[in-house]
Amino acid sequence: MQKKRVNLSNLAKREERLAYKLLIPSLIILLLIAIYPLGQVFYSSMTNRQFASGQETEFIGFENYRRLLSVRVQKLEPLLDENTGEIIRDPETNEVLRERPIDVLPREPFRYREYRQFSLFGNRYVLGATDPNFIQAVINTINFSVVSVFLELVLGLGVALAVHNNFKGRGLMRTSMLIPWAVITVVSARMWEWMFASNRVGLFNTVLYAVGLGDGRMDFLSSGMSQMSAMIAVDVWKTTPFMALLLLAGLQTIPDELYEAAEIDGANKLRQFFSVTLPLLKPAMAVALIFRTLDALRVFDVFQVLLGQSRYSMASYNYYQLIGNRNMGMASAIGVIIFILIFVFALSYIKALGVDSDD
Repeated sequence: MQKKRVNLSNLAKREERLAYKLLIPSLIILLLIAIYPLGQVFYSSMTNRQFASGQETEFIGFENYRRLLSVRVQKLEPLLDENTGEIIRDPETNEVLRERPIDVLPREPFRYREYRQFSLFGNRYVLGATDPNFIQAVINTINFSVVSVFLELVLGLGVALAVHNNFKGRGLMRTSMLIPWAVITVVSARMWEWMFASNRVGLFNTVLYAVGLGDGRMDFLSSGMSQMSAMIAVDVWKTTPFMALLLLAGLQTIPDELYEAAEIDGANKLRQFFSVTLPLLKPAMAVALIFRTLDALRVFDVFQVLLGQSRYSMASYNYYQLIGNRNMGMASAIGVIIFILIFVFALSYIKALGVDSDD
Protein backbone atom coordinates (compact mmCIF):
# COMPACT_ATOMS: atom_id res chain seq x y z
CA MET A 1 0.00 0.00 0.00
CA GLN A 2 2.83 2.34 0.91
CA LYS A 3 4.59 1.55 -2.37
CA LYS A 4 1.43 2.37 -4.32
CA ARG A 5 1.17 5.75 -2.62
CA VAL A 6 4.80 6.51 -3.47
CA ASN A 7 4.21 5.61 -7.11
CA LEU A 8 1.15 7.88 -7.26
CA SER A 9 3.15 10.71 -5.71
CA ASN A 10 5.97 10.27 -8.23
CA LEU A 11 3.44 10.17 -11.07
CA ALA A 12 1.88 13.44 -9.87
CA LYS A 13 5.31 15.11 -9.71
CA ARG A 14 6.19 13.90 -13.22
CA GLU A 15 2.89 15.25 -14.55
CA GLU A 16 3.57 18.57 -12.83
CA ARG A 17 7.05 18.79 -14.38
CA LEU A 18 5.60 17.90 -17.78
CA ALA A 19 2.98 20.66 -17.41
CA TYR A 20 5.69 23.23 -16.68
CA LYS A 21 7.69 22.07 -19.70
CA LEU A 22 4.63 22.38 -21.95
CA LEU A 23 4.09 25.92 -20.67
CA ILE A 24 7.62 27.05 -21.57
CA PRO A 25 6.82 27.91 -25.24
CA SER A 26 3.80 29.95 -24.17
CA LEU A 27 5.84 31.77 -21.52
CA ILE A 28 8.57 32.57 -24.06
CA ILE A 29 6.01 33.96 -26.52
CA LEU A 30 4.38 35.98 -23.73
CA LEU A 31 7.79 37.33 -22.70
CA LEU A 32 8.60 38.39 -26.28
CA ILE A 33 5.29 39.97 -27.30
CA ALA A 34 4.00 41.37 -23.99
CA ILE A 35 6.36 41.58 -21.04
CA TYR A 36 9.44 42.85 -22.89
CA PRO A 37 7.61 45.60 -24.84
CA LEU A 38 5.76 46.64 -21.68
CA GLY A 39 9.07 46.84 -19.83
CA GLN A 40 10.47 48.98 -22.63
CA VAL A 41 7.54 51.38 -22.31
CA PHE A 42 8.09 51.65 -18.54
CA TYR A 43 11.77 52.39 -19.12
CA SER A 44 11.09 54.92 -21.91
CA SER A 45 8.65 56.73 -19.63
CA MET A 46 11.57 57.55 -17.34
CA THR A 47 13.72 59.05 -20.10
CA ASN A 48 13.65 62.16 -22.29
CA ARG A 49 13.75 60.08 -25.46
CA GLN A 50 12.67 61.86 -28.63
CA PHE A 51 10.91 60.05 -31.46
CA ALA A 52 12.83 60.00 -34.78
CA SER A 53 15.60 62.13 -33.34
CA GLY A 54 19.35 61.81 -32.95
CA GLN A 55 19.24 63.45 -29.52
CA GLU A 56 21.00 61.48 -26.79
CA THR A 57 18.57 59.83 -24.41
CA GLU A 58 18.95 60.56 -20.69
CA PHE A 59 17.36 58.88 -17.68
CA ILE A 60 15.20 61.45 -15.85
CA GLY A 61 13.28 59.26 -13.39
CA PHE A 62 9.69 60.29 -12.71
CA GLU A 63 10.07 63.71 -14.31
CA ASN A 64 7.55 62.94 -17.09
CA TYR A 65 4.95 61.78 -14.57
CA ARG A 66 5.44 64.94 -12.50
CA ARG A 67 4.98 67.09 -15.58
CA LEU A 68 1.78 65.26 -16.47
CA LEU A 69 0.16 64.95 -13.06
CA SER A 70 1.34 67.93 -10.99
CA VAL A 71 -1.54 70.18 -9.90
CA ARG A 72 -1.63 73.15 -7.57
CA VAL A 73 -4.48 75.06 -5.89
CA GLN A 74 -3.90 78.75 -5.21
CA LYS A 75 -6.21 81.23 -3.52
CA LEU A 76 -6.96 84.36 -5.52
CA GLU A 77 -6.81 87.33 -3.15
CA PRO A 78 -8.98 90.41 -3.78
CA LEU A 79 -7.25 93.41 -5.33
CA LEU A 80 -6.95 96.38 -2.98
CA ASP A 81 -6.83 100.05 -3.83
CA GLU A 82 -3.31 101.35 -3.14
CA ASN A 83 -4.61 104.58 -1.64
CA THR A 84 -7.67 103.55 0.36
CA GLY A 85 -6.96 99.86 0.93
CA GLU A 86 -10.52 98.99 -0.09
CA ILE A 87 -11.48 96.03 -2.25
CA ILE A 88 -11.72 96.94 -5.93
CA ARG A 89 -14.91 95.91 -7.72
CA ASP A 90 -15.88 95.80 -11.37
CA PRO A 91 -17.88 98.99 -12.08
CA GLU A 92 -20.31 97.15 -14.37
CA THR A 93 -20.92 93.83 -12.59
CA ASN A 94 -19.87 94.87 -9.05
CA GLU A 95 -17.85 91.66 -8.78
CA VAL A 96 -14.69 91.62 -6.67
CA LEU A 97 -11.58 91.89 -8.80
CA ARG A 98 -8.92 89.40 -7.84
CA GLU A 99 -5.33 88.50 -8.65
CA ARG A 100 -4.61 86.98 -12.01
CA PRO A 101 -3.86 83.22 -11.98
CA ILE A 102 -0.69 83.82 -13.97
CA ASP A 103 0.63 85.99 -11.12
CA VAL A 104 0.02 83.49 -8.30
CA LEU A 105 0.67 80.09 -9.89
CA PRO A 106 4.24 78.82 -9.36
CA ARG A 107 6.69 78.74 -12.24
CA GLU A 108 9.40 76.72 -10.51
CA PRO A 109 10.37 73.89 -10.62
CA PHE A 110 7.56 73.57 -13.22
CA ARG A 111 5.41 76.22 -14.79
CA TYR A 112 1.79 75.80 -13.70
CA ARG A 113 -0.94 76.97 -16.04
CA GLU A 114 -4.56 77.68 -15.21
CA TYR A 115 -6.86 74.71 -15.57
CA ARG A 116 -10.02 76.11 -14.03
CA GLN A 117 -11.31 78.40 -11.27
CA PHE A 118 -13.82 77.59 -8.54
CA SER A 119 -15.38 79.15 -5.45
CA LEU A 120 -15.39 77.61 -1.98
CA PHE A 121 -16.76 79.17 1.23
CA GLY A 122 -16.79 82.61 -0.33
CA ASN A 123 -13.20 82.41 -1.54
CA ARG A 124 -12.00 82.13 -5.12
CA TYR A 125 -9.39 79.55 -6.08
CA VAL A 126 -7.54 78.63 -9.24
CA LEU A 127 -6.53 75.06 -10.02
CA GLY A 128 -3.27 75.04 -11.89
CA ALA A 129 -1.62 72.14 -13.68
CA THR A 130 1.69 71.66 -15.41
CA ASP A 131 -0.21 70.02 -18.29
CA PRO A 132 -3.89 71.09 -18.26
CA ASN A 133 -4.54 69.29 -21.55
CA PHE A 134 -3.61 65.93 -20.04
CA ILE A 135 -5.69 66.52 -16.89
CA GLN A 136 -8.68 67.34 -19.11
CA ALA A 137 -7.92 64.29 -21.28
CA VAL A 138 -8.02 62.05 -18.18
CA ILE A 139 -11.38 63.53 -17.12
CA ASN A 140 -12.73 63.22 -20.67
CA THR A 141 -11.67 59.58 -20.88
CA ILE A 142 -13.06 58.58 -17.48
CA ASN A 143 -16.38 60.36 -18.09
CA PHE A 144 -16.63 58.79 -21.53
CA SER A 145 -15.78 55.32 -20.21
CA VAL A 146 -18.12 55.34 -17.21
CA VAL A 147 -21.18 56.66 -19.07
CA SER A 148 -20.71 54.70 -22.30
CA VAL A 149 -19.94 51.38 -20.59
CA PHE A 150 -22.92 51.79 -18.23
CA LEU A 151 -25.29 52.51 -21.12
CA GLU A 152 -23.86 49.64 -23.14
CA LEU A 153 -24.31 47.27 -20.20
CA VAL A 154 -27.95 48.24 -19.68
CA LEU A 155 -28.84 48.25 -23.38
CA GLY A 156 -26.75 45.16 -24.11
CA LEU A 157 -28.46 43.24 -21.31
CA GLY A 158 -31.85 44.22 -22.70
CA VAL A 159 -30.88 43.11 -26.20
CA ALA A 160 -29.38 39.85 -24.90
CA LEU A 161 -32.54 39.03 -22.92
CA ALA A 162 -34.67 39.79 -25.99
CA VAL A 163 -32.77 37.61 -28.47
CA HIS A 164 -32.34 34.84 -25.87
CA ASN A 165 -36.07 34.08 -26.04
CA ASN A 166 -37.50 31.72 -28.62
CA PHE A 167 -39.33 33.59 -31.40
CA LYS A 168 -39.61 33.44 -35.15
CA GLY A 169 -36.69 35.14 -36.87
CA ARG A 170 -34.41 34.97 -33.83
CA GLY A 171 -31.42 33.90 -35.94
CA LEU A 172 -31.86 36.83 -38.31
CA MET A 173 -32.20 39.22 -35.36
CA ARG A 174 -29.00 37.90 -33.76
CA THR A 175 -27.13 38.37 -37.02
CA SER A 176 -28.45 41.84 -37.81
CA MET A 177 -27.72 43.19 -34.33
CA LEU A 178 -23.98 42.68 -34.99
CA ILE A 179 -23.91 44.98 -38.03
CA PRO A 180 -22.92 48.16 -36.09
CA TRP A 181 -20.12 46.27 -34.35
CA ALA A 182 -18.85 44.93 -37.69
CA VAL A 183 -18.44 48.44 -39.14
CA ILE A 184 -14.86 49.74 -38.87
CA THR A 185 -14.67 52.40 -36.16
CA VAL A 186 -13.13 55.05 -38.42
CA VAL A 187 -15.87 54.44 -41.01
CA SER A 188 -18.63 54.70 -38.40
CA ALA A 189 -17.02 57.86 -36.98
CA ARG A 190 -17.02 59.45 -40.45
CA MET A 191 -20.64 58.38 -40.90
CA TRP A 192 -21.65 59.98 -37.61
CA GLU A 193 -19.61 63.07 -38.47
CA TRP A 194 -21.89 63.57 -41.48
CA MET A 195 -24.99 63.03 -39.35
CA PHE A 196 -23.68 65.57 -36.80
CA ALA A 197 -22.97 68.22 -39.49
CA SER A 198 -23.81 71.72 -38.25
CA ASN A 199 -26.24 72.51 -41.08
CA ARG A 200 -29.11 70.80 -42.85
CA VAL A 201 -26.69 68.55 -44.69
CA GLY A 202 -26.51 66.59 -41.43
CA LEU A 203 -29.19 64.03 -40.67
CA PHE A 204 -29.96 65.22 -37.13
CA ASN A 205 -30.26 68.89 -38.09
CA THR A 206 -32.49 67.93 -41.02
CA VAL A 207 -34.80 65.87 -38.80
CA LEU A 208 -34.90 68.46 -36.00
CA TYR A 209 -35.64 71.24 -38.48
CA ALA A 210 -38.40 69.17 -40.09
CA VAL A 211 -40.18 68.67 -36.76
CA GLY A 212 -39.70 72.30 -35.75
CA LEU A 213 -36.99 71.79 -33.12
CA GLY A 214 -34.27 74.26 -34.06
CA ASP A 215 -33.12 76.24 -37.04
CA GLY A 216 -31.15 73.39 -38.59
CA ARG A 217 -27.78 74.84 -37.55
CA MET A 218 -27.09 73.08 -34.28
CA ASP A 219 -23.36 72.35 -33.91
CA PHE A 220 -23.16 69.07 -32.02
CA LEU A 221 -19.36 68.94 -32.05
CA SER A 222 -18.57 72.44 -30.78
CA SER A 223 -19.52 72.81 -27.09
CA GLY A 224 -18.25 70.61 -24.28
CA MET A 225 -21.48 68.88 -23.26
CA SER A 226 -22.67 68.16 -26.81
CA GLN A 227 -19.19 66.95 -27.81
CA MET A 228 -19.10 64.35 -25.05
CA SER A 229 -22.71 63.33 -25.68
CA ALA A 230 -21.86 62.82 -29.36
CA MET A 231 -18.81 60.69 -28.54
CA ILE A 232 -20.85 58.53 -26.17
CA ALA A 233 -23.66 58.13 -28.73
CA VAL A 234 -21.23 56.91 -31.39
CA ASP A 235 -19.60 54.43 -29.03
CA VAL A 236 -22.89 53.11 -27.61
CA TRP A 237 -24.31 52.58 -31.12
CA LYS A 238 -21.25 50.66 -32.25
CA THR A 239 -20.33 48.50 -29.25
CA THR A 240 -23.66 47.69 -27.58
CA PRO A 241 -23.96 44.61 -29.88
CA PHE A 242 -20.58 43.37 -28.60
CA MET A 243 -21.76 43.72 -25.00
CA ALA A 244 -25.02 41.96 -25.91
CA LEU A 245 -23.10 39.10 -27.54
CA LEU A 246 -20.99 38.47 -24.42
CA LEU A 247 -24.03 38.62 -22.14
CA LEU A 248 -26.00 36.35 -24.46
CA ALA A 249 -23.23 33.75 -24.14
CA GLY A 250 -23.58 34.00 -20.36
CA LEU A 251 -27.36 33.62 -20.52
CA GLN A 252 -27.06 30.43 -22.54
CA THR A 253 -25.02 28.78 -19.76
CA ILE A 254 -27.87 29.14 -17.25
CA PRO A 255 -29.86 25.86 -17.06
CA ASP A 256 -33.56 26.09 -17.91
CA GLU A 257 -34.32 23.83 -14.94
CA LEU A 258 -33.55 26.71 -12.57
CA TYR A 259 -36.25 28.87 -14.16
CA GLU A 260 -38.71 25.98 -14.06
CA ALA A 261 -38.00 25.45 -10.36
CA ALA A 262 -38.38 29.17 -9.65
CA GLU A 263 -41.67 29.26 -11.53
CA ILE A 264 -42.96 26.28 -9.53
CA ASP A 265 -42.05 28.18 -6.35
CA GLY A 266 -44.24 31.05 -7.55
CA ALA A 267 -41.52 33.49 -8.66
CA ASN A 268 -42.62 35.90 -11.38
CA LYS A 269 -40.35 36.99 -14.27
CA LEU A 270 -38.93 39.97 -12.37
CA ARG A 271 -38.11 37.84 -9.33
CA GLN A 272 -36.52 35.19 -11.57
CA PHE A 273 -34.32 37.87 -13.15
CA PHE A 274 -32.98 39.16 -9.82
CA SER A 275 -32.78 35.77 -8.07
CA VAL A 276 -31.58 33.51 -10.90
CA THR A 277 -30.42 35.39 -13.99
CA LEU A 278 -28.46 38.27 -12.46
CA PRO A 279 -26.43 36.26 -9.90
CA LEU A 280 -25.47 33.59 -12.44
CA LEU A 281 -24.68 36.23 -15.06
CA LYS A 282 -22.08 38.00 -12.90
CA PRO A 283 -19.03 36.22 -14.38
CA ALA A 284 -20.14 37.06 -17.92
CA MET A 285 -20.88 40.63 -16.87
CA ALA A 286 -17.42 40.94 -15.34
CA VAL A 287 -15.79 39.75 -18.57
CA ALA A 288 -17.95 42.10 -20.65
CA LEU A 289 -17.23 45.08 -18.39
CA ILE A 290 -13.50 44.43 -18.39
CA PHE A 291 -13.34 44.12 -22.18
CA ARG A 292 -15.46 47.21 -22.78
CA THR A 293 -13.75 49.34 -20.13
CA LEU A 294 -10.37 48.35 -21.52
CA ASP A 295 -11.50 49.57 -24.96
CA ALA A 296 -13.16 52.71 -23.60
CA LEU A 297 -10.18 53.83 -21.52
CA ARG A 298 -7.89 53.63 -24.54
CA VAL A 299 -10.39 55.16 -26.98
CA PHE A 300 -8.58 56.93 -29.79
CA ASP A 301 -10.23 56.78 -33.21
CA VAL A 302 -13.60 58.31 -32.33
CA PHE A 303 -12.00 61.33 -30.62
CA GLN A 304 -9.33 61.71 -33.28
CA VAL A 305 -11.72 61.54 -36.23
CA LEU A 306 -14.54 63.69 -34.83
CA LEU A 307 -12.70 66.17 -32.60
CA GLY A 308 -9.04 66.17 -33.65
CA GLN A 309 -7.10 68.47 -31.30
CA SER A 310 -10.15 70.36 -30.03
CA ARG A 311 -10.69 67.75 -27.31
CA TYR A 312 -8.43 64.90 -26.30
CA SER A 313 -8.82 61.44 -24.87
CA MET A 314 -5.77 60.01 -23.14
CA ALA A 315 -4.94 57.91 -26.20
CA SER A 316 -5.35 60.79 -28.67
CA TYR A 317 -3.22 63.02 -26.42
CA ASN A 318 -0.65 60.22 -26.36
CA TYR A 319 -0.68 60.29 -30.17
CA TYR A 320 -0.26 64.07 -30.14
CA GLN A 321 2.75 63.89 -27.81
CA LEU A 322 4.40 61.12 -29.85
CA ILE A 323 3.70 62.34 -33.39
CA GLY A 324 3.10 66.07 -32.89
CA ASN A 325 5.76 66.79 -30.26
CA ARG A 326 7.95 63.71 -30.92
CA ASN A 327 8.20 63.34 -27.13
CA MET A 328 8.48 59.58 -26.81
CA GLY A 329 9.26 59.67 -23.09
CA MET A 330 6.12 61.66 -22.31
CA ALA A 331 4.01 59.47 -24.61
CA SER A 332 5.33 56.36 -22.84
CA ALA A 333 4.40 57.84 -19.46
CA ILE A 334 0.86 58.44 -20.72
CA GLY A 335 0.72 54.82 -21.90
CA VAL A 336 1.77 53.61 -18.44
CA ILE A 337 -0.93 55.74 -16.80
CA ILE A 338 -3.55 54.27 -19.16
CA PHE A 339 -2.31 50.77 -18.27
CA ILE A 340 -2.59 51.48 -14.53
CA LEU A 341 -6.12 52.88 -14.92
CA ILE A 342 -7.23 49.81 -16.86
CA PHE A 343 -5.66 47.52 -14.22
CA VAL A 344 -7.46 49.36 -11.39
CA PHE A 345 -10.82 49.22 -13.19
CA ALA A 346 -10.41 45.50 -13.93
CA LEU A 347 -9.63 44.66 -10.30
CA SER A 348 -12.55 46.81 -9.14
CA TYR A 349 -14.99 44.95 -11.39
CA ILE A 350 -13.75 41.54 -10.25
CA LYS A 351 -13.99 42.51 -6.58
CA ALA A 352 -17.33 44.32 -6.87
CA LEU A 353 -18.99 41.46 -8.79
CA GLY A 354 -17.56 38.77 -6.53
CA VAL A 355 -15.89 36.90 -9.37
CA ASP A 356 -12.89 34.74 -8.50
CA SER A 357 -10.79 32.18 -10.31
CA ASP A 358 -13.05 29.31 -9.29
CA ASP A 359 -16.15 30.71 -11.10
